[in-house]
Amino acid sequence: MSDYRLNTKCVQGGYTPGNGEPRQIPIIQSTTFKYDTSEDMGKLFDLEASGYFYSRLQNPTCDMVAAKIAELEGGSAAMLTGSGQAANFFALFNICENGGHIVASSSIYGGTFNLIAVTMAKMGIETTFVSPDADEEELNAAFRENTKAVFGETIANPALTVLDIEKFARVAHEHGVPLIVDNTFPTPVNCRPIEWGADIVTHSTTKYMDGHGSCVGGAIVDSGKFDWMAHADKFPGLCTPDESYHGITYAEKFGREGAFITKCVAQLMRDFGCVQSPNSAFILNLGLESLHVRMARHVENGQAVAEFLEGREEVKYVNYSGLESNKYHALAKKYLPNGGCGVVSFELAGGRAAAEKFMKNLKLAAIETHVADARTCCLNPASSTHRQMTDEQLEEAGIPAGLIRMSCGLEDKSDLIADLKQALESLR
Repeated sequence: MSDYRLNTKCVQGGYTPGNGEPRQIPIIQSTTFKYDTSEDMGKLFDLEASGYFYSRLQNPTCDMVAAKIAELEGGSAAMLTGSGQAANFFALFNICENGGHIVASSSIYGGTFNLIAVTMAKMGIETTFVSPDADEEELNAAFRENTKAVFGETIANPALTVLDIEKFARVAHEHGVPLIVDNTFPTPVNCRPIEWGADIVTHSTTKYMDGHGSCVGGAIVDSGKFDWMAHADKFPGLCTPDESYHGITYAEKFGREGAFITKCVAQLMRDFGCVQSPNSAFILNLGLESLHVRMARHVENGQAVAEFLEGREEVKYVNYSGLESNKYHALAKKYLPNGGCGVVSFELAGGRAAAEKFMKNLKLAAIETHVADARTCCLNPASSTHRQMTDEQLEEAGIPAGLIRMSCGLEDKSDLIADLKQALESLR
């Protein structure tokens, strides 16, 4: 599929049926796979042959869908995981061990922040958080001798900051480590981080890739470009023998194109089992087939809603990179020329009380913790996900009590604006 455009890859990538085979990706709903001899199966356990023996590690349906996502991102290999959180954990832990260090953007999804700052810290992996707006001098100052990776989000959830991928990649490579980018919000339809220097790309496929709130899932894509052996001292897990697989050195045996994902499957999926089910992968693929069509509508609706909100007296500010007034507009034009996503955040001038009344008066937009769905949903973090925090603490965290996060779905933009209009008018 390498000669085809991205829109075609969304529909047909990852799987080409042979004569008389199923036109749709088949659901291989089986935990195990039969072999004629122990020798045949033994080759799989020795990583001497490709194939399947237990779906906790690999499953054909999942691999077909992963192959499509790899094609969309322009990577060499990919794998599915049980959630986006698992994808980010695997991508980092695959190269970070006890005593390691990560440099990460401070503007990332709260769940990922906790994963890195709290849980991985308990595993002996420290993190230095830097502003997504940090200059190269500030970025360089965050690195240590034991730094293993740099991590950020193309468009942060929910801050909606835009990462300067080229700058972060350049500094990461100067220090001999890869840049890992979570590309969930733009999807490869609107941004392909590998083309800007990223080495590993992750996704919460739960969001736009699925697009219908059907299945939790994640994905990891390897660019196949990072030279692990050139920095062998930093990455012993990839560049020294793995005794649990008969002394295989992944970077030598599978090269740049296959080492990272092979180790991730053979070690981490084997030991942690954060597997995506074949049925979920099948449903994910249905979402991928229309991704290129849906993202354009999400962006159209997000832009229209942002422009409407920017002119309202009830609104203190609007955060959406498609607006010329937004501080990330220039970066968005560079990395996201077709638009970013359909998520808009805005603060109501009346604070917490206004936000609570606004949310009660919404009719079309549903109150949900979800984003990136075909259906429009709204959230006031102060009264839901962050309700344990005081107004002062919310302000310090950059999530004021009057903040609303709106994920614009696929409805008619006129109906979305009408719903917002009547909810805002209720505040007068």
